[in-house]
Amino acid sequence: MPLSYPRFKAAACHISSVFLDSAGTVEKGISFIREAAAKGAALVAFPESFVPGFPVWAALRAPIENHDFFRALAMQSVRRDGEEVARLAAAAREHGVYVSVGISEGTDASVGCLWNSNLLIGPDGSILNHHRKLVPTFYEKLIWANGDARGLRVTPTEIGRIGALICGENTNPLSRYALMAEGEQVHVSTYPPLWPTRPPSDNNAYDLRRAIEIRAGAHAFEAKVFNIVSSAFADEALIAAVSKNDKTIREIIERSPKSVSMILDPTGTVISPVLSGEEGIVYADIDTSQSVEPKQFHDVVGYYNRFDIFDLKIDRTAREPARFIEAAEIATTPDGDDNRSNGHAHRGTS
Repeated sequence: MPLSYPRFKAAACHISSVFLDSAGTVEKGISFIREAAAKGAALVAFPESFVPGFPVWAALRAPIENHDFFRALAMQSVRRDGEEVARLAAAAREHGVYVSVGISEGTDASVGCLWNSNLLIGPDGSILNHHRKLVPTFYEKLIWANGDARGLRVTPTEIGRIGALICGENTNPLSRYALMAEGEQVHVSTYPPLWPTRPPSDNNAYDLRRAIEIRAGAHAFEAKVFNIVSSAFADEALIAAVSKNDKTIREIIERSPKSVSMILDPTGTVISPVLSGEEGIVYADIDTSQSVEPKQFHDVVGYYNRFDIFDLKIDRTAREPARFIEAAEIATTPDGDDNRSNGHAHRGTS
């Protein structure tokens, strides 16, 4: 069967969370899904840690001052099989769209272990992929655990082969190459509303907008894919909650470079409106056949590589905190000896 080159409309949401309120954020997200679907979008992308919000406080206050924020985030973080994700899945099913959404993910195994995760939900409401950010970046390490590579994969869909990376993962050439090597056609990249590293008066402060533009263009161009960039927006509720009437912190938030949302084609050209200073949705028409011609020039997972020189191995093993062997799973030999270590499958905790 010949390859197909689907066409569809993509939507990237530039949106604030209802800060540290997972139920309120999901309700807001559903309204954006409804709006995007009404305008013909088949894929709707939401930002990094959209539910229930990005922990920007970790950049602005000493860890000893942030216990209340972390406790709130842990309480509002969601499960893959939880009520909040189920509501988003129901909205995807109702409107017949694919939804990519960033979540702060919790686990029943620990009240304090969180992951920075991204879910791809299908138009039937099923979870098509579940990716945990491999390495939290800089001060994010105070919040989230390392993820494994169970979700570092491309998902074949009716609108193309979809991959996603979270924020700084788009800087990692090996993570990006892993998706290229599975034939990615549509890439979703997600970002926070801001990412302070120095006082904004410092000329060496990190320019989040410029970093997003560089990374988005680089992956679109190198992978020859469409890149759907969805970033969060810092609204007054977030600023007030994090600053706690501290004028210095408020000034840092207000003056730090903000994120940007946009959609790029396989040449790295921006093909949508660009949003930064206000909430909204950007749209673009996607024609995946436009990836073919650029592949003639640089196909890094094809002829423009030396597989006899380079060899990349990716371990997608799910990393669980323990393996529990139930009595019914223990096979017994005719002599009565059990085979606990004979390679039988073990049930993980999540």
